[in-house]
Amino acid sequence: MRDWFRSLSPQLPRTVQTLQLGGLANAFGNGVTLPFALIYLHNVQGIGLGTAGLILATNAVVSIVAGPLSGTLVDRLGGQRILATALVFLAVGYAGYAIVDTPWKGFLVAAVTGIGNGFFWPAQSTLITQLTPAAKRHTAFAMQRVVMNLGVGLGALVGGLIATTSRPATFDVLWFVNAATFVVYLGVLLARVPEPASPEARAASHGGSYGPVLRDRTFMGVVALNTLFIFAGMSGFELLPVYAKNEAAVTETMIGIVFFVNTVVIVLAQLPVTKASEGHRRMRILGLLGVLWAGCWLLVPLAGLWVTGAAAALLLAVVMAVFGVGECLHGAVQGPLVADLADPGLIGRYMALSALSWQVGFALGPALGGFALAASPSGTWLAAAAICIAASAAALVLERSLPHAVRTTSVPQPA
Repeated sequence: MRDWFRSLSPQLPRTVQTLQLGGLANAFGNGVTLPFALIYLHNVQGIGLGTAGLILATNAVVSIVAGPLSGTLVDRLGGQRILATALVFLAVGYAGYAIVDTPWKGFLVAAVTGIGNGFFWPAQSTLITQLTPAAKRHTAFAMQRVVMNLGVGLGALVGGLIATTSRPATFDVLWFVNAATFVVYLGVLLARVPEPASPEARAASHGGSYGPVLRDRTFMGVVALNTLFIFAGMSGFELLPVYAKNEAAVTETMIGIVFFVNTVVIVLAQLPVTKASEGHRRMRILGLLGVLWAGCWLLVPLAGLWVTGAAAALLLAVVMAVFGVGECLHGAVQGPLVADLADPGLIGRYMALSALSWQVGFALGPALGGFALAASPSGTWLAAAAICIAASAAALVLERSLPHAVRTTSVPQPA
């Protein structure tokens, strides 16, 4: 047992640890605002639920445009420079939410943050891939999931203690805290994380074409599959708080606690789940993920229909705990699978299209979900569950086209 616990130690390069420490600060700020963005736009600023959903979706839509450009820039200029640029856009954009009082201002600041998000993930994932030995990539991406979720969960807990719709100014505090964390991350990045790609390697990055990446049919299948999982799974995080408040009478503080439960599960389970995944088939793990998430969304309508208030919060906490286990399965597979499939000379572009799958999912989720919640609050979650099941089946089909070398998670050899 002692040896097993010792085997969970990430043992990652110092530069990767530093990068993830900066990511922890960044994630904390995101967590402060994430559960309350839709509540802020709709309940505080009086923007219609459908329009508010479109504002949040604008972030992802702009990311879709900025992401592919970011991939080319990462390959040519280096991940560190592009990540620093992303952090500047994000700091300015999230601070700008404090002045939003009409829809057009909301769309404007969402566009600024969308540029930052579009640049952020290709650069962040490229740096982690280049700074980590191949056999440890699944551990590096799992550790990133741990620190990101720890930050988001702590942030959501703090945000729930600060924000209240009876005092609108409390939401301004959330936006400024989020902006400040991007500035902290920027300082850590510039001081402690060097650019891993040499000028010669960047010069040999096959120009700016996405042709070779788009012709990689297996990789594009992985991108499409992840889009389904994000659309029907992860994007529910932006819809659940407003559903819980408006349909089940769950307070902001209890919403923060519900999200924190999800974080605790991921922080405790991600590394053990990743360790358990070593030597196992990746697509089967994703198939199990879809089943778990479908079961979670089938339980959500019970909050509001059968129970409200504290009882509903308890039910949703259980849902988020199980959902967190599914996130651990996703974290053990998605990032390292993309890294293993990528051509080293095109790593930025592979990571950009992988990030695009998240951005498309998060764009469609709030955009369609806001209107779906307005039309049928319970039916929204039933539809999401059905899509998760379909994605599970697609994962098992996709396995046939994966190269045998990447079908299973690698097992690191003892040092």
